[in-house]
Amino acid sequence: MELARYLPRTAPANFNTPFSRLFDDFFAPFVGTNETESVGRMLPTVDIYEKENKIYIDAEIPGVVKEDIHVDVKGRKLTISGESKTDNEVKDENNYRRERKYGRFERTFNLAFDIDPEKVDAKHENGILSLVIPRPEELQAKQVTIQ
Repeated sequence: MELARYLPRTAPANFNTPFSRLFDDFFAPFVGTNETESVGRMLPTVDIYEKENKIYIDAEIPGVVKEDIHVDVKGRKLTISGESKTDNEVKDENNYRRERKYGRFERTFNLAFDIDPEKVDAKHENGILSLVIPRPEELQAKQVTIQ
């Protein structure tokens, strides 16, 4: 049996309309402008939420050891970067499918306040980088007593 690569954008000609390309152009910053650009490019997905005056960022970075992950803070910007390395090399003639992502990655987030790097708690477990960033005391909501 011979495997053939399925490329949905080059399938039937009637799907390659200006309207369908509109969706491709809209999502291009997130997934690459076409399949060949997004294949092999690692971009960690994140969950960001706030609870009890702390910002939580959970970044999914499977297969990357903590020594290859970097968290940098400068003012209000927090950058997660690193590199996913492949441990084996397969010749192209024997490569049937390659969907796992390898290479350098970087995500930058702008918070609404300056981040104190000394107070950021970072953990890496089971492919998830978990960051806890406390809001500065002066920006936390305070209860006002009514007299």
